[in-house]
Amino acid sequence: MNILETIKKRKSIRGYKPDPVPREILAEILETACRAPSAMNTQPWEFIVMTGDVLDRVKKANVEKLNGKAPMQPEHHVVSWPDDSVYRQRQVDLAKDIFRLMDIRREDREKRAAWLERGFRFFDAPAGIVVLTDRKLSDAGPLLDLGAVIQNICLAAMSFGLGTCIEDQGVLYPEVLREILHIPEDRKIIISIAVGYPDWNFPANSLEGKRVPVAENTRWLGF
Repeated sequence: MNILETIKKRKSIRGYKPDPVPREILAEILETACRAPSAMNTQPWEFIVMTGDVLDRVKKANVEKLNGKAPMQPEHHVVSWPDDSVYRQRQVDLAKDIFRLMDIRREDREKRAAWLERGFRFFDAPAGIVVLTDRKLSDAGPLLDLGAVIQNICLAAMSFGLGTCIEDQGVLYPEVLREILHIPEDRKIIISIAVGYPDWNFPANSLEGKRVPVAENTRWLGF
């Protein structure tokens, strides 16, 4: 698969096989991903890679916090969209598509709650990556660079038959991560990535995300 095919085929995976992901594969993915561009080659990224008992403890603690209605206090800016915007509508459309595939009806609170839990369990992936940056950097400063390295992680993973899902649910309770993963206070927790071998029988994995045609969001000048 060439790079253009990889970019076009990459999708968020929300259901995984339990098969473990070898450390050497994850290390190669990160080595490759860190070739991402960054402002003045500052490389403002750090990673914690979890699997096994450590990841299980994080998943369990996240779900306990969620079900206990503990306040979420993420250290990054959680994305939000105005209710009357096209961005909010795209979010709603995505949720409808997923719920349709998962046979979750709007009035079925039990299934909706179970789906919400999955995100806080890294969608039951066998491995997870937490992306950190230095707290001394400005809130917005490293975000473009982090986005580039995160995209590279997701694309590199596909070379090994792996799927990924970039998700903020895994970091909405930073106190869980700080305690279990021993993250120092001078590091800011940004986002998490679920990693594993896709379960293609899982209904939500058949989702094909819609994309706005380039003609609708691009101006061509001087051609």
